[in-house]
Amino acid sequence: MVITDLACGGRWMSLRLGGREWLWSRPDPRRAGVRPGDAFVDAGGLEECVPTVRGTPDHGAAWSRPWRRVGADEVAECGDFVLRRRLRVDAGVLASYRLEAVPGYRFVWAAHALLDVSPLATVQLPPGAPTRIYSDDGAGYRTDAWPAGGLDRLGPDDGTVVGAVVVGAPAVRVVDGQCLSLRLCADQPTSVALWRNLRGWPAGQPYRSIGVEPMLGATFDLATAGPSDAVTVPTSGSVTWDLELSAS
Repeated sequence: MVITDLACGGRWMSLRLGGREWLWSRPDPRRAGVRPGDAFVDAGGLEECVPTVRGTPDHGAAWSRPWRRVGADEVAECGDFVLRRRLRVDAGVLASYRLEAVPGYRFVWAAHALLDVSPLATVQLPPGAPTRIYSDDGAGYRTDAWPAGGLDRLGPDDGTVVGAVVVGAPAVRVVDGQCLSLRLCADQPTSVALWRNLRGWPAGQPYRSIGVEPMLGATFDLATAGPSDAVTVPTSGSVTWDLELSAS
């Protein structure tokens, strides 16, 4: 089962697979009043971050706008682009996307999924995959090989925070008693981003939040994207991709 909130940025509020809820939430009264250009309000769930994650606009342009339903599609109209999403639910979830923009438009997209997992949870990605580990300010990164000294372990809380991108990964598994699988099907560069906040952020009032984020591209900030780090809209004017989610 999936529940989305079209009025509040198309946010996924619930993802129930395998008999359990996978999405973490953090109620924040500011979330309902956001406007395009506002700083990101972290309410948990799964946010559609496009055309960037970090940078400008903060966490992208889609999360701060009301969406609307057009037939079977959920649609965000974001000025420079239109994002269409269609959800199909049976034993798992298939989310089919279409982004429409002028040819040459560049973007990254991330399914910014904040997960409700225990300190025993682990993340499974291809061993040795190139992993970009970003500095606290997001301005630069160093490269390591997955699991990069223990990024596959999601707890316990130790006051640290790290953001990373596992470049080229099309799929990821999160194991926490049960297993949540997320897989991208796309004719575009794919990666998996990780946000492991073990009560290290924000300063003064830190809390725990775990983001496991299939993405198109290979960077958090579109402004710093290299030639192969973002998606370029082709002459057709659209890009399509699928996100498959299942639990076992």
